Amino acid sequence: MPEVVGIPVLSDNYVWLAHDVASGETAVIDPAVAGPVLEAATSRGWTITQILNTHWHPDHVGGNADIVKATGAKVTGPAGEAGKIPHISRAVVEGDTVQIGASIGRVIDCPAHTAGHNAYAFEGALFCGDTLFAMGCGRLFEGTAEQMHAALAKFMALPPRTLVYCAHEYTQSNARFALTVEPENEALVRRAEAVDRLRSRGEPTVPFSLAMEAATNPFVRAGSVEELARRRAAKDAFR
Repeated sequence: MPEVVGIPVLSDNYVWLAHDVASGETAVIDPAVAGPVLEAATSRGWTITQILNTHWHPDHVGGNADIVKATGAKVTGPAGEAGKIPHISRAVVEGDTVQIGASIGRVIDCPAHTAGHNAYAFEGALFCGDTLFAMGCGRLFEGTAEQMHAALAKFMALPPRTLVYCAHEYTQSNARFALTVEPENEALVRRAEAVDRLRSRGEPTVPFSLAMEAATNPFVRAGSVEELARRRAAKDAFR
């Protein structure tokens, strides 16, 4: 898998740089803004050659135009949202592949958070935008609980050691909610405590493994679409 570097931007977004050492190719995943991303690449001597967008929301595509202007990067994004993604040059659907140097990733369609959302699964790494979070899942802005249930099932079919690179630092809030669902889940209690320690030091909680989600994520662990829907509605109202 490529070397991956996270860039925290805005209030809680992560932008990811994925770099292939052999070829020198660098992809940026979901650039909310351009400046910090270009600075991070330049400081490492990396040249951004492509942008991978998971969905159309402005905090995922807001940096496209300036990055393309600065680097000439090609933009790949979901076909179902191509009309909303600035400077898109390749529209992809499930079954298509993307490539960063020698690393080949496959496109996974995962509509739910938005109607055309997708993800990019490389060996050992999943870039999933706003579909799966640590101990959480995305809000159902344009999709349904049934779609989210199906999307999470696709992700959980990947190898358990796969590291998840989601786009937000939502983990503390998600952990607090998860504990209301499964207060006696010892793995969840331990993880929540570890997350609090990390955040108290200002450290990120992302990436995380699919194995951790299988043990502690109440949306992944929901036994039915109906149960997921109830939990998502409760999380929407959770403070």
